[in-house]
Amino acid sequence: MFTDFYVINYELAPSTQHGFKRIILVLLDNIMKTITHNYNVVILGAGAAGLMCAIEASKRKNRVIVLEHNLRVGKKIRISGGGRCNFTNIHTTPQNYFSANPHFCKSALSGYTPQDFYQLVEQHRIGYHEKKLGQLFCDHSAQDIIDMLLNLCHKNCAEILLSTKILKIEKDTLFLVHTNHGIFQAPNLVVACGGLSIPSLGASSLGYEIAKQFGLNVITPRPALVPLTLPAVELKSLKRLSGVSVPVNACFRKHHFTENLLFTHRGLSGPAILQISSFWENGQPLTINLLPDIDAQDFFKKNRARDISLKGLLSQILPKRFAETFCELYAPNQPLRSYSDKYLKDIASRLNAWNITPSGTEGFMKAEVTAGGVDTHELSSQTMESRKIPGLYFIGEVVDVTGHLGGYNFQWAWASGVASGKAV
Repeated sequence: MFTDFYVINYELAPSTQHGFKRIILVLLDNIMKTITHNYNVVILGAGAAGLMCAIEASKRKNRVIVLEHNLRVGKKIRISGGGRCNFTNIHTTPQNYFSANPHFCKSALSGYTPQDFYQLVEQHRIGYHEKKLGQLFCDHSAQDIIDMLLNLCHKNCAEILLSTKILKIEKDTLFLVHTNHGIFQAPNLVVACGGLSIPSLGASSLGYEIAKQFGLNVITPRPALVPLTLPAVELKSLKRLSGVSVPVNACFRKHHFTENLLFTHRGLSGPAILQISSFWENGQPLTINLLPDIDAQDFFKKNRARDISLKGLLSQILPKRFAETFCELYAPNQPLRSYSDKYLKDIASRLNAWNITPSGTEGFMKAEVTAGGVDTHELSSQTMESRKIPGLYFIGEVVDVTGHLGGYNFQWAWASGVASGKAV
């Protein structure tokens, strides 16, 4: 039969041959979509949490498959930490996370610690170092972490299927995941699709849609660890500072972070701003201490007798371009002793408590993570399993647990992945 078809196809005009080939490909595609594959665990998403869950679940002799819509696994791992992956933080505590249910993360984090993960890294002879504030980075490349996870999946016979489009999910006795590669059925479905941050890496709302399909509440997702934009008036004055970095203390209500602030062509960024952005509310002002280690008023008093201008004095403790811009905006550049006490007090107040109201954020396009997500009240904190739907799990960024900057979100991915992997 196939020989006859080949002869007929060969004798047809090229355009007709092309038409037949397209028909055959469509038929094969439709056939593929109807083939059913049986597993114990189906995991959606081959990121940090999904791969960790696959490793843990497959250790327990489950037949596990990870379905990933991208062409490669671990895209977010690959770009993190400037390509060196800030894979955990040795100072991780539940206080480094925020959620509508702040106690939810405690169980998973205690069940799988930063020490557990960096010992795994050491076992695989991956060089790493502490950069600052407990942040651990690979010496060489983030690809080392990806290779380690893939090797562990292979060792434990967990399968990974790439370029997989999820078409539909159903639940009867088992979960039925309809894809372009067939139907995957299993008693356990783990959703590790991630959030909405960095859509260029393939981020989507799939995880939230699945939660809503099964009647779970979803707390509105929003960008977190994201640069802030400034109104046009402030931006016009401060745009010249683009690229200038200043150590500050950024404060919003009870939250405050002492790190660097970076001026950008659109507004404010840098670690201090990324941290505070997770708590900032639209339309509200931030308070930024531009001299977190110096009482500006006391500093002025001690130097008032000197023959020095305000700009010259500020240039000794702040970047020169920033000192120049500050004086142009807020104070005439004249000898320090020529200012009145009240004027110096006002300048000092502005330095130690600069109030500025951002116009917004740079959105999910530039956000490192997504805050909000699947409501933790819907899940077991020990297993990540849905309280309503047995066998349905949500892990990683798709859940309403968000860490501070500095390796905490990866630690949540590892910990929640292990918790669910043990449970299934």
